[in-house]
Amino acid sequence: MTCDPRVLRRPLLVGLIPAVWTVVLGLWGLSRQNSVWRDEAATWQVARRSTGDIVRMLEHVDVVHSLYYLCMHGLFAGFGPSTTVLRLPSVLAVAAAAACVALIGHRLAGAYVGLGAGLALGLLPAVQFYLQEGRPYALVAAGSAVSTLLLVNALRGRARKRTWAAYACAVLVCGWLNWLALLILPAHLITLLWSRAPRGVRVRWAVAAGAATAGVLPLALFSLDQSGQVSWVPPLTWHMMIGPAILLAIGGLGGLLGRRAGTGTGTAPGTGMGTAERTGVGGRTDRTGRADRTDLAGPPDLANRAGRPGSAGTVEPPGPVTGSPSVAAVGLPLLAVPQLGLIALSLVKPLFVDRYILFSLLGLALLIGALIGRAVDEVARRSRPAARCVLPVLVAVALVALLPQSLAKRSPASRVDDVLAAAERTRQLKHDGDGVLFIPAARRDTWLVTPDAFTGTRDIALAETPEESGTLKGVEASPARVRAAMLAQRRILLVTDATGVARPTRGRRDRTKAEVLATHFTLVSDERIRGRRVAVYERLAPAGGG
Repeated sequence: MTCDPRVLRRPLLVGLIPAVWTVVLGLWGLSRQNSVWRDEAATWQVARRSTGDIVRMLEHVDVVHSLYYLCMHGLFAGFGPSTTVLRLPSVLAVAAAAACVALIGHRLAGAYVGLGAGLALGLLPAVQFYLQEGRPYALVAAGSAVSTLLLVNALRGRARKRTWAAYACAVLVCGWLNWLALLILPAHLITLLWSRAPRGVRVRWAVAAGAATAGVLPLALFSLDQSGQVSWVPPLTWHMMIGPAILLAIGGLGGLLGRRAGTGTGTAPGTGMGTAERTGVGGRTDRTGRADRTDLAGPPDLANRAGRPGSAGTVEPPGPVTGSPSVAAVGLPLLAVPQLGLIALSLVKPLFVDRYILFSLLGLALLIGALIGRAVDEVARRSRPAARCVLPVLVAVALVALLPQSLAKRSPASRVDDVLAAAERTRQLKHDGDGVLFIPAARRDTWLVTPDAFTGTRDIALAETPEESGTLKGVEASPARVRAAMLAQRRILLVTDATGVARPTRGRRDRTKAEVLATHFTLVSDERIRGRRVAVYERLAPAGGG
């Protein structure tokens, strides 16, 4: 299998191939054996509420995901709740991001760099994880890719007012999906400065970026009142920075080697072509950048995106370009700035969670594309036909090498727990009239996602439902009332975290639940399934009597 030169002549195909590739990766094992973990359970149960109930909840919790919840509510209302509807938006979002990354690489350094970057994105382990996740992080990555593509177009002299309007809208939507996505703006600023963008471009960018920031600022300020939601994030430690350090090292290597190869350095003013593209891989160019017939006939990169073959075998000069950036100038800031920015924010308040800046891996994919461009250049110096095989071989090797991780990320064990498995076991163990307890109260998501599994039972600790209270988990009764309700039950089902997942019981209500179960009930069944525990307790006979 080789890269067909006809593909390299068509920018549309350069973007379409990685998109289709990513969709295939996303559909592979999409249901994860019909499992849903706790974070996705939050999306599921909120999306099933009415719009009014969602808005009421956002006043108390999760306002940072407000746009995402409303979008998922519309999808659940239109197509019904299922693991496919839950995760397919993320699959399509990453596919769109892969297409944008491919087009960026193609426009900056040629088709091989673009194809390599687009295909690499879907193979990155972290991307494969969130590719099949019912949360907003893949959508943020897609919006970030769109905004970066628009910025690159502007730097290449193709910006109009609508380009900057679209840029502002893309950043605004990303910010409303997760306001930490605004970390892309300082990354883009560094790209502008690195590329020595004209003053007019910088001014227009500042206006668009300012408008997007102003639109996201109310959400960010309002979400500060709900900062307790991230209280579980641990303080920043040195070992937490090992991952970012490795990513930055790989990115730096990609930028350095790409520069040496000429791919992605923008060394040809106004063209941004790499070595392979400027010479047609072994062909000749004159000082005007015009290629002879040898260039046009020879692979591997026949898609000279700075122009198109003329009737005489020459390349027509490109349109006006203000200063095409290099792959390094786009990829390195996109990778590094969000990572370093989140580390800096975490010094003030613990926030360092890699999924919050998933979009930074767009930069890593671009820099991997630069490495692939370097490999193509090196092989092309020896054999032009062999150069066509470099990209397919590298993708195949990466796919095989990452196969164990790919399989692991598509298994239920890849997540902390499985809400659906616990609900199904409850369905099998319950008796009509049983009382049900959740420790902690957040494990009530088992009931909220699959209420039919609990038909015939009663949540004995619940005072207000999540919809009534405008919360994710509802409001429980006082410890005294919980105790009285438990003592009135003959049989209680407990849904809690499995050992190794569970945290120490801190709340007074949860301590009361555990104390009453230990003192007045006996354990008759205790099953651990995919990170959760479903236990059955029966009431002890009163002392001295039957």
